[in-house]
Amino acid sequence: MSAPEGLQFPFAPQTHHASTSHTGKQIISEALALVDNKLSQQVLKEKNWRKRYPHYFKGLVRHGILYQDNPFKIASQGLHKAHQLFVFIRDHQCHLLKDFMRVPHIQNLHTVTIKGQSQHAPEWHVPYHGQELRGQALLNQITLWEQKGIIEAGHAQALREVQAHPEWLDLSDYTMVLFGAGSEAGPLTWLSKWKAKIVAIDLPNEHVWSRILNTIEQGNATLIAPSQEFVDHNASKHELVHKLGANLLTQTPEIAGWLAQMPQQLNLAAIAYLDGEKHVRVAMAMDAIMQYVSEQKPDSTLMFMCTPTDVYAVPKHIVDQQVQKAHERSTIEKLLAKGVSNLSIRYFLKPHSRQLYHSNNGKDYAIADCLVLEQGPNYALAKRIQQWRAIMAREQGQHVCINIAPSTTTHSVTKNPLLRAAFNGAHLFNVEAFEPETTNALMAAKWIHDLRNPKALANPKNDLDHPLELLMHGANHGGMWNAAYLVRSALPFAAIYGLVADKFPINKK
Repeated sequence: MSAPEGLQFPFAPQTHHASTSHTGKQIISEALALVDNKLSQQVLKEKNWRKRYPHYFKGLVRHGILYQDNPFKIASQGLHKAHQLFVFIRDHQCHLLKDFMRVPHIQNLHTVTIKGQSQHAPEWHVPYHGQELRGQALLNQITLWEQKGIIEAGHAQALREVQAHPEWLDLSDYTMVLFGAGSEAGPLTWLSKWKAKIVAIDLPNEHVWSRILNTIEQGNATLIAPSQEFVDHNASKHELVHKLGANLLTQTPEIAGWLAQMPQQLNLAAIAYLDGEKHVRVAMAMDAIMQYVSEQKPDSTLMFMCTPTDVYAVPKHIVDQQVQKAHERSTIEKLLAKGVSNLSIRYFLKPHSRQLYHSNNGKDYAIADCLVLEQGPNYALAKRIQQWRAIMAREQGQHVCINIAPSTTTHSVTKNPLLRAAFNGAHLFNVEAFEPETTNALMAAKWIHDLRNPKALANPKNDLDHPLELLMHGANHGGMWNAAYLVRSALPFAAIYGLVADKFPINKK
């Protein structure tokens, strides 16, 4: 059996096998070391990491809230440890990732440029439940989402700004780099209609590139794609789908070098997703490339899409809304929830915490713990790495667009039967899961707002009262922050309802 190639978890010296749990615990422990040494040591001793990891991720957020400089300490410590641990294997030789990114690139990637055939002017609408929302209909829906607590006020206002400034959609002066360009929840479809120069990085895969090329062909944008070999400019689509692509996990330094040599300012978007432990590895690959390119091209901007199923610091008004909604619940609903919780020995329908934490900036914040155990600690770690990079980069003066995207019914999510059923029953708890085409439209518009609007918090020239507010203001959490119950304690109940509703769609038209 041949040794794995590319970016890998480190091998434990005792077993010569990679342990994702051991690595994850080391990174989180190091992230906590300067803010809570006792909790940091507990992480390393934790025997049930798979079930207990939410406790420690919540600790990261709690300590991040208390002092304004803590998020930087946590992020810098965590990222430093991760880059010290992960390795890159090339030709059976093992190197530290941080070192291998600095060696001369063994292979040069070739560049292929393709222009879309459409002459249509850029436009935007939001597909939603079979409709294409524009104009006043779109504004009405944005207001409804805001009033229902599905999206935060900052997200709603950003969408209104995009609606009011259609000229922002002409991206002929922007170069957008998409790591995982074919991602189902990514912005490729919209960028291809907005005249952008799109640097698409995805696996060398015929089906992936067929989909990307079809999207570009139907739009008005320009595709810039990597290839392992020289490609004639007259090459047919049939030839191109077999030659385009680069692997983030095995060609990490090559991709970084290829991007750094481009003359344009780059807007780098970390949207690639892989299952299980590969998600941590691809997050580290994107992070290493972003770090390298940002050093070579300091005017680069960064973009991340966070998951709502994570743990976040949230504004005080979230708690105020929870208290109000609790008062509005009927007596029957309160008794039913209490009964279900008691019968399950408080496993189901645990109340969402309303505790406030006072920061040294004089403001109070709460914690929205929306972690879902079924997604696992690797998923949580991968998303935390992205948050850390965003916090560090903005502190260092870089333009950073990081937004919480709603739960979305992509194939990667709904192939998990429990999550698919839970989405079907999510409305029981006033949580909304969006279809991919809706998420694509909303989050693409939010990215453009963050780049175009000089007042956007993504712009480091605009002060934040607290570094963690970068993640709060423009969130589209689908209502999870306002949920009355801890998400993971409501998930099984929602799933049971969703399974029944799917089998017996009594109320469906």
